[in-house]
Amino acid sequence: MHEFIYSLDNKRYHTLNYHLRKNFGMKIYKAVIDGGFTCPNIDGSKGTGGCIFCDGGSGYFTHSGLSVRNQLETEYQRISSKYGDVPVTAYFQANTNTYAPVEKLRELYFQAIDFPHTFGISIGTRADCLSDDTIELLNEINKKVYLTVELGMQTVHEKTISSINRCCTHGEFLNGYYRLRNNGIRVCIHIINGLPDETPEMMLETARQTAVLKPDAVKIQMLHVIQGTALAEKYSESPFHLLTMEEYIDIVIRQLEILPPETVIERITGDGDRKKLIAPMWTVNKIAVLGAIDKRMKELDTWQGKFFNIISGGFI
Repeated sequence: MHEFIYSLDNKRYHTLNYHLRKNFGMKIYKAVIDGGFTCPNIDGSKGTGGCIFCDGGSGYFTHSGLSVRNQLETEYQRISSKYGDVPVTAYFQANTNTYAPVEKLRELYFQAIDFPHTFGISIGTRADCLSDDTIELLNEINKKVYLTVELGMQTVHEKTISSINRCCTHGEFLNGYYRLRNNGIRVCIHIINGLPDETPEMMLETARQTAVLKPDAVKIQMLHVIQGTALAEKYSESPFHLLTMEEYIDIVIRQLEILPPETVIERITGDGDRKKLIAPMWTVNKIAVLGAIDKRMKELDTWQGKFFNIISGGFI
């Protein structure tokens, strides 16, 4: 048994479940919140239309139109009916969840903090939407609950950043990332594999540059073509190659090998809404993808961080 196998999960990568149980002795469930935010590349301040793959950012269980408190109550009923009286993380997921005046942010965040079952808060946002006042508020929240700020990087390649209409350069991303980390705030970086015209080597380069940042956590997912998005229109007009399940697994494992072993892998595949998913359909079977990753890593006798040199901060 190698030390790299995280014993609570018997995995070869650093799962969120392992992280939570090791540090807090319990599993914590995510209650998904829609705070009613928009985005600077939707409202015209930086662009319009949003990222080409975005369908609004809401998950399966969000209840837009309700207050944060009422959404949490609804979510907690769903979660507790399955798992009992458990702690939750209030996950502000839809669109850009720091894109509002700080007074509005305070009102919404503290509704979540004051919910009796809240253990932590996760805030999904853009690196270019972090004002000084917002950072100060996040510092305050970080002292009250377990805070994670999730930053959508997706890729480090400027050509792709432009083509997906992110409207936030990689330099802007790095600036926001370092401002959060310098304030002691836990950061989770999102990356997407299979973006149009990206080669496997480009996806690995995104992982390499992510590894150098030594983030607290990373979420990895396959590109989903969702009904009603600009990406769906592009795919319909001129279909481009989407990674097969086998190609995705190979790339993810190679990415894990160069990521720091202490970086928590909060997601290693996504499971889009099958009612709206156009392609690739193999992504709907999340359990099969996870099982195949585990099996292949065992066959290769590999693990997260295998090629990451912690001492020098480089690669071997």
